[in-house]
Amino acid sequence: MVRIGVYDQIKKAFQDIVAPEIYELRGEIRRVGQKIDGVDALVTLKIGGLDEKIVNLDARLNNKIDNLDARLTEKIDGLDAPLGNRIDSLDARLSARMDALDNKVDNMDVRLTTKVDALRTEVLAELRRVDNRIDGLDREVRTAIDIRERLAALEARRPA
Repeated sequence: MVRIGVYDQIKKAFQDIVAPEIYELRGEIRRVGQKIDGVDALVTLKIGGLDEKIVNLDARLNNKIDNLDARLTEKIDGLDAPLGNRIDSLDARLSARMDALDNKVDNMDVRLTTKVDALRTEVLAELRRVDNRIDGLDREVRTAIDIRERLAALEARRPA
């Protein structure tokens, strides 16, 4: 029985001293849990607010990028027409100059061909004239040779 008495005494002491502290700790744990839940709710709320701000900022940034893209497209389109006109104008001027240059080259070709033909005709006429003169000289040389041969034959016949 002594044992049961000590057990009961320890039990009673435990219930008197430790149990109230355990209940008190349970209450503190509940309060800490409630504070954690409050902080969790607050953090969740803050994160939700940050998410909303990020979404709003993303939307504003996308709007600004779209506006900038639209303005740039408008300016590029505005520059495209005058630039196209200037390119067309330069192309027309270049084509006109190329046509003029082609005409000059064609005219020079015709003039050069005419001069070459005239020189060819002149050279052929000169060659014919020289050929006729050579033919005339050839006849004269043959006549002279013939006369010389006859003169040599006559001199050979003549008595000394």
